[in-house]
Amino acid sequence: MGMNLNRFCYLLLALAAISSLLTLHSTLMWFLLANLLTLIIYGADKMAARKAWRRVPESTLLVFGIVGGWPGAIVGQQLFRHKTQKQPFKTYFIISVILNVIALGGVYYMASLAR
Repeated sequence: MGMNLNRFCYLLLALAAISSLLTLHSTLMWFLLANLLTLIIYGADKMAARKAWRRVPESTLLVFGIVGGWPGAIVGQQLFRHKTQKQPFKTYFIISVILNVIALGGVYYMASLAR
């Protein structure tokens, strides 16, 4: 049968997390890998949509964005003209970006207090 597409996406995300922890600049590497994977997944989902293949669930696309891949998601949406108009996905995506930016701001603020 093989691994389903959704599980494969999460396996790639887990491998990105593990490999980023093994680098000197793990946070930077995480964001690079998360954004690259998110961009690739948006492209793969657009291709799947065109060919009537099994799709990446919207929840997976949102998870990849909320864990830091949202800039790659925005690039993928524009580059592949994918998921730019569909509701309620667009609203959920915007909310996830706002929550991610707030969380990053909070982490940065807390880290600056610890110095």
